[in-house]
Amino acid sequence: MAKWDPAFTKALIGAVTPLIKRWFRAEVRGLESFPPTGGALLVSNHSGGVLTPDWNVLAPAFYGRFGYGRPLYTLAHYGVFFTPFRAALGRLGVMHANRDNALKALRSGAVVLAFPGGDYDAFRPTLAQNVIDFGGRTGYVRTAMQAGVPIVPAVSIGGQETQLFVTRGNWLAKHLGLKRIRIEILPVTIGLPFGLTVFFPANMPLPAKIIYQVLEPIDVAAQFGNDAEPAQVDAHVRSVMQAALDELGHQRRVPVLG
Repeated sequence: MAKWDPAFTKALIGAVTPLIKRWFRAEVRGLESFPPTGGALLVSNHSGGVLTPDWNVLAPAFYGRFGYGRPLYTLAHYGVFFTPFRAALGRLGVMHANRDNALKALRSGAVVLAFPGGDYDAFRPTLAQNVIDFGGRTGYVRTAMQAGVPIVPAVSIGGQETQLFVTRGNWLAKHLGLKRIRIEILPVTIGLPFGLTVFFPANMPLPAKIIYQVLEPIDVAAQFGNDAEPAQVDAHVRSVMQAALDELGHQRRVPVLG
């Protein structure tokens, strides 16, 4: 479990938030429905590829409402911990996405941000940007049930407009034999300044307007019983998220501009 550093987190958020708000015209809605205290599993779609803006948009709003006495941990792909930013990420509460880490944080009373779709979701084609697709992953439901905490769904829109996401490249990864080293996708994107890229180098995100919508908490035991079937709960969570994302999509007038 990561050693979250509230002072470091506050300093970093204070430094980057003005830029994030101006660049993405970031807006977070619905935090008033968030449980005021205690642990919760915040479940979100994931957008924006390598330079995903999700945490940078959501975390400042979370801490702005609840303060730095309530940690927000984030589950992340193991690959980010092979970068030079590993130590800094840990101080921000970013930790390797596994059930043990999540349970420890949730049982301590913290909020944990999970992106069940992971890189599969973050690199979905721009043409499918408003589709909730976790790639069949339901482990987050079991985690919430074991920890005895509510699932708080959240959806964002705009991240897949920060560049043109052409394909996840599942077929390309398979053809090159990358699945043997746990690489399931090899995404193809088009953006600035590098144009057409295959995963790297990362293009600079376009200033697409990003809106995050936090939805009503889901008490799994109360709604589905103590012996709930994870697949059933997952289907409900995704349907609630899809309805909210559809509504945000209807409100969006022009790509990038919002």
